[in-house]
Amino acid sequence: MDRGIYALILRASGMTVRVGALGDITIPKGYLIYVGSALGPGGLIRVQRHLSTSNDRRKPHWHIDYLLQDRGTSIISSVSAATKSRLECSLAEAIGGACIPKFGSSDCKCRSHLFARPDDPTDEVTEAFVSIGLIAAITRY
Repeated sequence: MDRGIYALILRASGMTVRVGALGDITIPKGYLIYVGSALGPGGLIRVQRHLSTSNDRRKPHWHIDYLLQDRGTSIISSVSAATKSRLECSLAEAIGGACIPKFGSSDCKCRSHLFARPDDPTDEVTEAFVSIGLIAAITRY
């Protein structure tokens, strides 16, 4: 499977979720954009792992696992692109806007890798991929 970067688009009911070392975080009602890297083993198969995590009760590994295991969220789409370059921080910067501070960015200097929107941001996220020179593939669930 190709390696690359991805964004998960989630619908959230609005809730408070305990996220590992971050503690309790407030998730607004609306839509969330989570930016992730799939440069490791398995590549973009990681998106499928996230889909199964939402129905899984194993111990969470990444920040996003805590959110996906909460019944107040559901994945509605994903946007991904093959690349060998570490572009997830560039993508997070291109998306920007309202965010949940420090979420998903414990291994970089980004403000966050989780962003909030009032409406479905799938098209906006696709444009962000294009703005950093990537060809995006959209999958709706």
